[in-house]
Amino acid sequence: MSEGIVVQVIGAVIDVEFSRENLPKVYDALLIEESGLILEVQQQLGDGIVRTIAMGQTEGLKRGTKVTNTGDAVTVPVGEKTLGRILNVLGDPIDGKGDVGEEERMPIHRDPPSYEEQAESSEILETGIKVIDLMCPFAKRRKGWPVRWCRSWKNCEYDGTYSKHCL
Repeated sequence: MSEGIVVQVIGAVIDVEFSRENLPKVYDALLIEESGLILEVQQQLGDGIVRTIAMGQTEGLKRGTKVTNTGDAVTVPVGEKTLGRILNVLGDPIDGKGDVGEEERMPIHRDPPSYEEQAESSEILETGIKVIDLMCPFAKRRKGWPVRWCRSWKNCEYDGTYSKHCL
């Protein structure tokens, strides 16, 4: 874990200087131990300086404050226990219902699941707006659902493209 110092604070944007050999990667989490503030590296500016975004209050933060690179990305809890909960960007519960009881944590920046991993569904999403439900039905859990062919049910039945274009 390398150490750096704060060289500039502009609101939630903080520039931190490290030695050129120990420059943190983009999306690495940095820790200011004095205040417990977490920073996330967004850009490498050159000359050993990185631009970061603060994940909390920066009031009272001064130039020259020591910063430690954690070497990991910012992670949040995932799983069934997080459903219906309100979490901040660091994964801490802010809904007043106690600890999340996390089993697994994942980084906040990661690749999306492949199309093979995504569930296919042929169920129709009822919007409650009769004109939309009739003229342009949407399928549940589909990527790109707003960009549909938007044919009427009658046309889909007549030209035989119901399963291809209307779901």
